[in-house]
Order: sequence, then structure tokens, then C-alpha cells
Amino acid sequence: MTASKHPETQVLHAGYRSDPATGAVAVPLYQTTSFQFNSAEHAANLFGLKELGNIYTRIMNPTNDVLEQRIAAIEGGVAALSLGSGQAASAFAIQNICKAGDNFVASTDLYGGSWNLFANTLKDMGIECRFVDPSDPQNFARATDSKTRAYYAETLPNPKLEVFPIKEVADIGRPLGIPLIMDNTAAPIICKPLEHGAAIVMYSTTKFITGNGTSIGGMIVDGGNFDWEAHKERQPHLNTPDPSYHGAVWTEAVKPLGPIAYILKMRVTLLRDLGAPMAPFNAFMAIHGLETVTLRMERHCENAIKVADRLNGHPAIEKVIFPSLMSGEARRRADANLKGGYGSLMGIVLKGGAEAGASFIDKLQMFYHVANIGDARSLAIHPATTTHSQLSAEEQAATGVTPGYVRLSIGIEHIDDIIADLEQALS
Repeated sequence: MTASKHPETQVLHAGYRSDPATGAVAVPLYQTTSFQFNSAEHAANLFGLKELGNIYTRIMNPTNDVLEQRIAAIEGGVAALSLGSGQAASAFAIQNICKAGDNFVASTDLYGGSWNLFANTLKDMGIECRFVDPSDPQNFARATDSKTRAYYAETLPNPKLEVFPIKEVADIGRPLGIPLIMDNTAAPIICKPLEHGAAIVMYSTTKFITGNGTSIGGMIVDGGNFDWEAHKERQPHLNTPDPSYHGAVWTEAVKPLGPIAYILKMRVTLLRDLGAPMAPFNAFMAIHGLETVTLRMERHCENAIKVADRLNGHPAIEKVIFPSLMSGEARRRADANLKGGYGSLMGIVLKGGAEAGASFIDKLQMFYHVANIGDARSLAIHPATTTHSQLSAEEQAATGVTPGYVRLSIGIEHIDDIIADLEQALS
């Protein structure tokens, strides 16, 4: 069929029409470890990158390939790589261009698991993360030195929910040869970071993309819009011989295949060596979730703004944190980057601190108390004692977590039922 630029169509048709062997319209689940080579020459060509194809499911799989093609199409990228989790995607996105002795600059407004990964686990590997407050984009420039390989941020940061200045930071990095990596987990469809200057987009597909709370997964999309070869000194790991793959120089090796140096290197080195693929069954589940993500995001956003308006000024709530209620620069960034809604995530700061937060959580009846976001169902959690509990009090404050903060992920149920459950728990 003719290629479409509309996400409502792409989620159903990009990368697959029907199975050539059977005519099956639904994407098949290829639950296999290995793939038969046509000949010795065919096998050698695949391993030598003379042609692309299936070798082993740890590296690629036809079911995963459809999911990768569809998400790349939605984002406007050139290629994508599916991984076992969003955490794996965060780690791979950095490790692909940062080695021991290198650094990257990250926003302080991050999910607690990302903060811990960057501040501790990557630090143990010799990769330094420099956290900066994104309210002033120039903080990224101030933290940059000759060993800075990337900038990293969340579009709609969980839990602060102040939209990141994508264009401003991307514009700082590009002349220096520094790509901006955006975690767009909380804003699929409503934000396209590549259009604002980001070079790489990543997701936890576990959340809104799959949407049904069944399957863990991650995704990294290569925008194909960053000139790695023009910045040989800044990006040595894509521009010097790689001893782990026959001395390949990735920016040169991929020229016959397109501008996919970043994502191909990741697939055939990091994914090959560290072995964090998305299971084909989870890719199969994510494909079926993806088919309805455009409709679900409409309802998520519609319900969330109604909840925010209803709770704003409630006598039990000190503050409602949601982009539509923000003002000044925070609201400007939200309107500049989000189209079609302000997302599903919301923070409420309860009067009474941690005790009030725990009481509210325990009184909810329809909302699920789970460590997740992006389900079709409405969800709630108290980050200070759960998702951000591994952070110090100072680190929690930097990310936007306070003792009375409760995070809500507004689902697609009837709005009257959502509001009724919230109000009875607050009463």
C-alpha cells in the first residue's frame, strides 16, 4: 500500500501487509531461536553485514522487526531496535556511544530507575552522568567538556511533568556533535521528539505503547538525522575501527544501507554481547497494543485534563501537577512540544504529607496500586516510598518527589467513574 504519514494508519500497516506464505493478516509470532541460511555464502553475507537478515533471535526476529518498523515510522526515524525492557533501552542508548572515561549530561527530571542506573550502575562502568536542571537549557552547555558524548532527557518527565525543552537543548548539542536522546515513554503520539531536533528516541514499550500491562519491553529509534561522521573527535566510537566487529568503522560500514550507524552498531555489538532482546511473544503483544495507541492516547488525554480541572483547588490537595495547569515557561514548552493533549500522568500533593499519601492510596477502589504507568486502567502510586525510594531526600526533591506526592496515571475508563473513585478516597 502507499506509505502514510498518519500514525493512525502507520500503527496498523507499517512494515507488514500479510504473511507471504499463508496470507495471514495478523503479524505471525515467530517463536524460534534460529533461522535457516540459504547457503554458506548467504550466511557469510549476513554475518559480514553485506546484507541484512535473520540470524538468531537474540539479534533479530521477524515479529520484532514489524514492531521496530512501525515505531520507527511513527517517530519519523530510519530504523529501530527492540529490547527486553525500557531500562535496557536507557542503558544501551548511552553505552552505544559512551565508554569508560566518557560522560553524558542528563536532566535531573527523571524516573527514579533511570537516575539510579545513571548515577550508580553506569558510574561503576566508568561512564559519568552529569545531572543538570533543565529549566535553563544552557546548563547542558555548562556541563559539557571534550568527553561529553550525549545529552539525555525525558519528554514528559515522571514525576515532575514539566515538559523538557527539546529544541533548545538539541540546538546546543548539534553544533558540538552531541546528540540529544529523548525518552518519550510518557508521550507517544502526542510528541515527536525528532521533529524538534532530537537524534534518538527511546521507549519503555511496557507503558502506553502496549497499554495492557502484560508485556515488558523497550525500543530505541534512530532518527537518521545526525551527522556522526562530521564529528569524528566527538564521536570516536562510531568513527574508529571497532575491534568487536572485524575493525568495522560504523559510519563507513553502513553507507550502502543508509544512515543507520548508531542503531546497527547497537544491534550487532551491544545486543549481541549483552543479550537483552525483546522476547518475540512480547513484541507480538506490543504490536497488538500499538494498533490502538492513537485512540487510547486521545482518551487518556481527554480524561486527564478533566481530572486535573476537577481536583485543582480540592481542599485535601495542596497542589495538582499537570501541564495544562502550569504557567510561564513550563506551559509554553508543553504547548510547543505536545500536540493533541497533555498526557495521562498527573501528580497530586496531598496536605498531610506521607501519611495522607498512604491513606489516599489505601482508600482507592478502582485505581490499581501498581509500579507502572500507561495501562488502559487507571493507576496510582506513592513515589517517595516506591519508585524513587532508592534516591536520597535531596535526589528525590531534584526529581520532583515530595513526601505527599502521589502519581496518577489516568486510564480510559468512563470519566465519571474515575472522578468518583478519586473523590471518595479524598473525602
